[in-house]
Amino acid sequence: MIILFGLFYYLASQMGTSNMLNTLMHTAHDLLLNTVFYLMGICVLTGAIGRIFVEFGVVSLLERILRPLMRPLFNLPGVASLGAVMTFLSDNPAIISLAADRRFSSYFKKYQFISLTNFGTAFGMGLLVIVFMAGQGYYWQPLVGLFGAFCGCIVSTRLMQYFVVRQYPKFRDELVVTADELKEEKETHQGESTFIRILNSLLDGGKTGVDVGIAIIPGVLIISTLVMVLTFGPNGETGVYTGSAYEGVALLPYLASKINVVFEWLFGFTDPHLIAFPITALGAVGAALGLVPNFIAEGWVDGNAIAVFTAIGMCWSGYLSTHTAMLDSLGYRELTPKAILAHTIGGIIAAIAAHLLYLVVS
Repeated sequence: MIILFGLFYYLASQMGTSNMLNTLMHTAHDLLLNTVFYLMGICVLTGAIGRIFVEFGVVSLLERILRPLMRPLFNLPGVASLGAVMTFLSDNPAIISLAADRRFSSYFKKYQFISLTNFGTAFGMGLLVIVFMAGQGYYWQPLVGLFGAFCGCIVSTRLMQYFVVRQYPKFRDELVVTADELKEEKETHQGESTFIRILNSLLDGGKTGVDVGIAIIPGVLIISTLVMVLTFGPNGETGVYTGSAYEGVALLPYLASKINVVFEWLFGFTDPHLIAFPITALGAVGAALGLVPNFIAEGWVDGNAIAVFTAIGMCWSGYLSTHTAMLDSLGYRELTPKAILAHTIGGIIAAIAAHLLYLVVS
């Protein structure tokens, strides 16, 4: 209660009680309409496509082809690569709609299955981030950032697997779907025509996407609203609080600026304002990308910053606002702190790797 009242007292003392309440409600409302429903649309489409791939053997083919690559790097079955592709083309929750398919999840042991949250998040909105950076006039630097995100994904995924096995040793050997359950799942689809199989796959996969979209609402609204209020400042046009959505007290950037020398040493940032990008990416990478044009206009950005932005933007991609919802939908809510810790470390590794590779290439 002390922490709760202390937080709201601090926010109200900075913003005003009326503005604070209005900002919280408007931010949550905007997130629901423009973020959650957008993610639900992604989940519906990826759920349908993923079910088609499972039904007609694409997933089995990927497992055989990519097993030699996925096992040593990520300690995951080859089918996990499909999740990476889907999140790269869309957003983090896409992998959860795929994981909801029992035939897809049958390839995983429980500790691997839980780590899909970290694995998929590391590639979330990757295409959007790279295309956006290319649109700003940077072409090879985002590819350096992609390599950094790849390195961060390895660290985050394996670290999460370590945390899961340490807390639940039995998950190392337990399968997500048993052989009997998988046999029963296959039997229900025997004797159907190709057209019916396609239709059922599309509709069943889309329905799963709707369920996932509903399941992520509490996590996205609660966590994202808090992160936004602690990240952004007053109204950008007037410089005062108006009670509009996405206003805040800018506490997180203020705290980060106190250790700017660490970011300069690890990431190669040449201006303290650049810290705002990784801090904002904690909650929403789309919002973080909106900062880049202003950074470029002010002359704060160089090629190294673009590479680091791409790496940390992809790897983190708003994980604070989605990890809670993703693990909740998988049924392992209690592991959320460990997933967040592992992905925080993974994002930092991604940024460091991008910085070092940029120095080598340039």
